[in-house]
Amino acid sequence: MKRLVREHLEFFQQYRQTFQTTGALAPSSRYLARALARPIERHHGPARILEVGPGTGAVTRRIVKLLKPEDQLDLVELNDTFVEVLRRRLRDDPDFQTAADRVKVHHLAIQQFQTERPYDFIVSGLPFTNFSPELVREIFGVLFRLLAPQGVLTYFEYQHMRTLKRAFSGSAARQKI
Repeated sequence: MKRLVREHLEFFQQYRQTFQTTGALAPSSRYLARALARPIERHHGPARILEVGPGTGAVTRRIVKLLKPEDQLDLVELNDTFVEVLRRRLRDDPDFQTAADRVKVHHLAIQQFQTERPYDFIVSGLPFTNFSPELVREIFGVLFRLLAPQGVLTYFEYQHMRTLKRAFSGSAARQKI
């Protein structure tokens, strides 16, 4: 219970400080985590998995439970606080410790991330509705470049968020939506 409360408080503080890149009031639910990670459940053989925008690790928690011994998980996170939370989880949280030797945390924007081999699975927790259309196109271009030819990309968008933003935004912001 303490972990859950701390995770929500850390996430909410980052939401208040960095809304544009955090984009949510609370970490992803376990139901969303299951949905985003579902394609990983069915894989055979070694897999390369990339999670972009893992935040405090709500979806990561589900992914590490699905990792096989030969799998590799890379986490790309821009937020300083979330990077520290993820590193702490890998060190101290029993759910994360079991896979810590197969997980790497990368502290940078996805646009700066480089790798030598493509990924079989990419899971995105990025708040696309907070980004300009140009940035969304740029990020999706990077994600598709990083994805293997038969790879699977999962992401989400908050239902009705665009409608709400249109209703409460000025004309310049509505043009971006």
